[in-house]
Amino acid sequence: MKNYKKLYINLILGATLVLGSSCNENFLDEELTTAYSADFYKTEAGIQSLAIGTYYQAFALDMQTEVPLCATESGTDEFKAGTDPSNYLWNSYASGLQSIVTVSNSNTVAAATNWDNLYVGIGNANQLIQSATDIVSTNAAIKKTALGEGYFLRAYNYLKLNRQYGGVPLKLDVSTTVELEFKRATSQEVLNQVIADFTQAYNLLSNTGGPGKITKDAAAHYLAKAYLTRASEINDSWNSATKTADLQQVVTLADQVIANHPLAANFAELWNFTGADGANEKLPELILSAQFNSNVLTSGGNQQHLYFLSTYDQLPFMQRSLSGGRPFSRLGPTYFTFEVFDKVNDSRFWKSFQTKSAVNKQSGKYVNGDLGIMYIINNPSDTRFAKTVNNDDPNILYSKTGKTIPNVFVAYAADKVGLMTIAPGRFPNMSKHKDATYTNNTKGTRDMVLARSAETNLMAAEAKVRLAKAGIGTFADALPYINKVRTRGAYKAGENRAAYADGSASWTVALNVGIPSSYIAENSYYESNNIATTVNTATSLTISSISTLPAEDQAVITKLGYSSDYDKMLCLVLNERTRELCGEFHRWEDLSRTKTLVARAKAYNPDAAPNIQDYHSLRAIPQTFLDAIYTEGRPLTAAEKKAMQNPGYN
Repeated sequence: MKNYKKLYINLILGATLVLGSSCNENFLDEELTTAYSADFYKTEAGIQSLAIGTYYQAFALDMQTEVPLCATESGTDEFKAGTDPSNYLWNSYASGLQSIVTVSNSNTVAAATNWDNLYVGIGNANQLIQSATDIVSTNAAIKKTALGEGYFLRAYNYLKLNRQYGGVPLKLDVSTTVELEFKRATSQEVLNQVIADFTQAYNLLSNTGGPGKITKDAAAHYLAKAYLTRASEINDSWNSATKTADLQQVVTLADQVIANHPLAANFAELWNFTGADGANEKLPELILSAQFNSNVLTSGGNQQHLYFLSTYDQLPFMQRSLSGGRPFSRLGPTYFTFEVFDKVNDSRFWKSFQTKSAVNKQSGKYVNGDLGIMYIINNPSDTRFAKTVNNDDPNILYSKTGKTIPNVFVAYAADKVGLMTIAPGRFPNMSKHKDATYTNNTKGTRDMVLARSAETNLMAAEAKVRLAKAGIGTFADALPYINKVRTRGAYKAGENRAAYADGSASWTVALNVGIPSSYIAENSYYESNNIATTVNTATSLTISSISTLPAEDQAVITKLGYSSDYDKMLCLVLNERTRELCGEFHRWEDLSRTKTLVARAKAYNPDAAPNIQDYHSLRAIPQTFLDAIYTEGRPLTAAEKKAMQNPGYN
C-alpha cells in the first residue's frame, strides 16, 4: 500500500467519481470522468487500483493538511492556540466560526473542507462497492476483499461525519446523472448505516496485511467505536432501546481486537521513529495506519509533525534544523495536559513531550550539543523557582557539563506568568509525530497511527462504566482495561527516567548538511520533579478501587463538580484517554459525544472559555452545501436552510 498516492492520482482524480467542489452547484454530485472505460472497474486490476486510491483519499490525504488538527484537537481541554493565528477560530469558538469560517490567511481551514473531503471518500467507496459487486472474476477472494474495503471506507467516512455534524445526507449509490436534491438523515439513521457497513466489512475481511491494510480487526475496532458513539450522551434522546446491547457489543468486539494486538512493551516504542518503514511502524499494537514513505511523489508527505511545535529558532544559540522541526506552532498543551499526568510515576508524559533541546548554533561558552532549551514541567505546589523565564541562570546548571542553560522555562513559578503568556508563547513540543526525514520543509515520511489497541482497551473500559450505570456489572469492571494501559505507562525497574526518543532521531548529517542536530536524547524528568538522578526503581499506576482514584483525577473531578460514581468513572476514562492518546486526533469527538466538551473547555482552555456554548458540540453544516442543494426542483429558502442547519449557527 506504500505507493498509493501515485495510484490515487492516476485512478481517482482522473478515473473515478469525484465530488463537486464547494463552489460547484453539484455539491454532492458524483461525476464520472474516467480515462478508462467503465469496464476497467469491473476487473481485478481495476477494483484493486480503485481500492488503493480510496485508501489514500480516506486515510492519508487529511494528514497533508490542517483538517485533523482543527477538527479534533483545537478547542479542547488538551490544547490551546499556539503562536500562529491561522486557525485560531477553531480553538477559540469566536464569532467567525460559523457555516462560513472567517479566513485569516491561506492556511485557514474552511468550514466546508472536512465535509467535502469526507463526501469524496464516500463517493469513492460507493464506486468501489459497485465495482466489486459487478466484477467478473473467478477469484472470489479479490471480490470479497474489495467489497469489505468498500463497506469499511464508506462507514469510516460516515462515522467521522456523524461525530462532527450529527445527522447528514446519506448517499449510498453511484450517481449516473446530476443530482441536486439531498435530505438530511437523522443521526440515528446515519449510525444505523455505519454499523451495518462496518458489520459487512467485519464479515468479509481477513486479518491479513495490517496495519497498512484494512483488516477484520480494524473493522471490529471501528464497529466498536460506532456502537460506543450510538450509546453516548449526545444520542440519549433516542438511543435507549439499543444502548445496552450496543455496549455489550463494544466489549465483545474490543476483547477480540485486544487479544490479537498486544500492547508494545514500552510506550516509547510507538514514537521512536528512525526512518520510513521502520520497526515502530509495524508494532503488533497498531491496528490501522495511514501509510507514507520516503518518496513523497507517491506517498504525499505527512505534515502533522509541523503543528505541535513551539518556536525555538529565535532563541539564543538555536537555529532551525530538521531535527528541531519547522515550528508552525498551531497548538500548545494546556495546563490540564500538564496536570492530568502523575509526572513522577507515569512515563507517558515524558515520552510524549519534548522538554530538552541541544544548542546547535554554538557561540562563546556554549558548543553544539550543550543543553540549549529546558522546560521544567513541575507541580503547582513547587516553590523552587521565582521566575517563569530563567535564561543563563547561575542557579540552574546542566549536570553533565556544569554550565548554565541559555533558555529555561518553568511551568509553575512564583511570578505566575505561565508558559503561554510569554511572547511568543513557550511550551514543550508534543512530539508523537516528530519526523526529521521531512523534505521540502514540510513533507514527512512516517506513517500516521489511526487505531491502536490501547484505545481499544479504553473503549472497552468506557463500555463497562456505562453498563454499570445500567445495572449490569460494577464500575470496578472497567479497571482491568484501564490498568492494562496504566501498567504499560509506569516505569520499569532500572529504567532511566531521563531517557527520551522521538522522530528527531531520524535526523542524519546527509539530510541537513551544515546545520547540527538540536535533538538530545533526554528529558527534564529529574529536574521537573526535583528527584535525584539515581532514582530508577519501578513505579505503579494500578488503580485498586474506584473509591481511591488517583490524585490527578480527583482534582479534575473536584474542578468539574462531579459527585456520582458514573460521572467520576467517565471522567477517569476521559482523563486516561488524554494520558494515553493525547494529540492522536480523537479528543474533540470524544468530548462532543460525551457532552463534556463545553465544561472541560471552559475549565481548561483559556482561549475557548469565553466563547464556547452548548451548540458548539456539533459543527456547522457548511453554507456552501446549503446554498447548492435543491428541494422539489428549486433552491432552498432561507427558512429551509436554517431548518437544516445545526442550531446556534448562521
